[in-house]
Amino acid sequence: MLKYIIKRLLYMIPTLFGISMIAFMIIQLPPGDYLTSLIARMSENGENVDPAQIAQLRAVYGFDDPIWIQYGKWISGILFRGDFGYSFDWNRPVSELIWERMGSTLAISVAALLFVWAVALPIGIFSAMRRHSVGDHVATLFGFIGLAIPNFILALTLMYVSYKYLGQNVGGLQSQEFIDAAWSMPKFLDLLAHLWIPVIVIGTSGTAALIRILRANLTDELNKPYVVTAKAKGLPEYKVVLKYPLRIALNPFVSAIGWVLPELISGVTITAIVLNLPTAGPLLLRALVSQDMYLAGSFILLMGALTLVGMLISDILLALLDPRIRFN
Repeated sequence: MLKYIIKRLLYMIPTLFGISMIAFMIIQLPPGDYLTSLIARMSENGENVDPAQIAQLRAVYGFDDPIWIQYGKWISGILFRGDFGYSFDWNRPVSELIWERMGSTLAISVAALLFVWAVALPIGIFSAMRRHSVGDHVATLFGFIGLAIPNFILALTLMYVSYKYLGQNVGGLQSQEFIDAAWSMPKFLDLLAHLWIPVIVIGTSGTAALIRILRANLTDELNKPYVVTAKAKGLPEYKVVLKYPLRIALNPFVSAIGWVLPELISGVTITAIVLNLPTAGPLLLRALVSQDMYLAGSFILLMGALTLVGMLISDILLALLDPRIRFN
């Protein structure tokens, strides 16, 4: 397995270079640039645009340079100085904007992932072992409801319930008095009081999908000859299910890591906007709209890197979970 991991890590290097070039090309595809968007916004607000100042800014930021020169400056700064560029829209280094948003993004995403696994795993096992029972039909009903309801509708509903019946301030991850306060137990409890809404909203659709997937996979495994033989020899049902069929049926849970990591950045953007969450998704959306190319390109590059890391972790865990998988 060590040889396989080293080989994958070496393959990731040219892949990341390809992703960085594609990311930079994507953010350059729309006509104009950040200064074009800035001029349009200033004109809409009735502000005067100084052509000399705009020309000076274009020269300073290198907007008139060929695209390969702009890319070379950006990627060399990342490789040799850890510099992801400068955000024109925020007037701050891109690295500062990324890392200050990743803490809250990571907290919400990990909590939502744990919620999905904690709910989907027992319900999926029960539904597979007690097919067509009342409990199975109830789980199926709630699963379809979770898939059908848009996240932002569920977010608005929970915000109303929280404000109307629980008397809780909604929106964001902290109450106003704790935003700039140092970390303490009251601040942590306040975070937990705000965290449950985004966790339920983000985790609902994923929970519903994984319940159906686990039920289908485990049902298929329970009908195979080795399971029937084990039951015929008198092994307890829970031992038969947990020993091998469940391990094989858990493959979708492990495979989900490959797309969970990039979801830390790009996922649930609409939900984050509705709930006023300080996560990376709204920041990426704003960067794309304003054509803040270094901020948008850095986010896209980070998403690609997280996808590769997630797929590597998924492959390793699948090999440990399923003995039928072997690496060359």
